[in-house]
Amino acid sequence: MNGGNPMPPEDPLHGNKAAPQQPNWYFEGGFLVYTAAYHLKRGSCCGSGCRHCPYEPKHIEGNRVVKPLQ
Repeated sequence: MNGGNPMPPEDPLHGNKAAPQQPNWYFEGGFLVYTAAYHLKRGSCCGSGCRHCPYEPKHIEGNRVVKPLQ
């Protein structure tokens, strides 16, 4: 059983293999920067003016509308 860890969830979009992990954050110039992947996992906009906000319109706390991919 994989060293006591459960198997990763299957993902039909990736041939029933585990979905690739997206980083949640990185450091830039001493600042912690959250990625769009983190915000999507969070589920709504925090309203803090984040650089990678995936919601539209941006920076409105509680907004759950994801902007379309371009």
